[in-house]
Amino acid sequence: MTQPLPTAGAAAADRFPPHSRYANTEIAFSTDQDGVERRYLRRRFIASTEGMTTVAAHLVVAGDRLDLLAHRYYGDPLLSWRIADTNRAIDPVELVAEPGRVLSIKAPDVSGGFGGAG
Repeated sequence: MTQPLPTAGAAAADRFPPHSRYANTEIAFSTDQDGVERRYLRRRFIASTEGMTTVAAHLVVAGDRLDLLAHRYYGDPLLSWRIADTNRAIDPVELVAEPGRVLSIKAPDVSGGFGGAG
């Protein structure tokens, strides 16, 4: 049994788990020249972390991985994207590549805005 396609303009919450970085991202669509409708996720903008509570300043050591840090600080390794977003990482692997770097660990925004809507 296949799931019905989400309506354009709806949030992707029914397609992604609530802890996903894409849960609040809007679904859009376009129609190609042959009349085929293509649905896609709109660009996910990273929300500002100003005003969010810093729960830790983590000093990176050899062997650190974002999934392990997310498990330590959030209790869920799938939330590693929150650490990457908080530290404005273009390449999340670079965050833990060099020991000595200090990562900011922020408390998640329970209002749903931390995923970066829209």
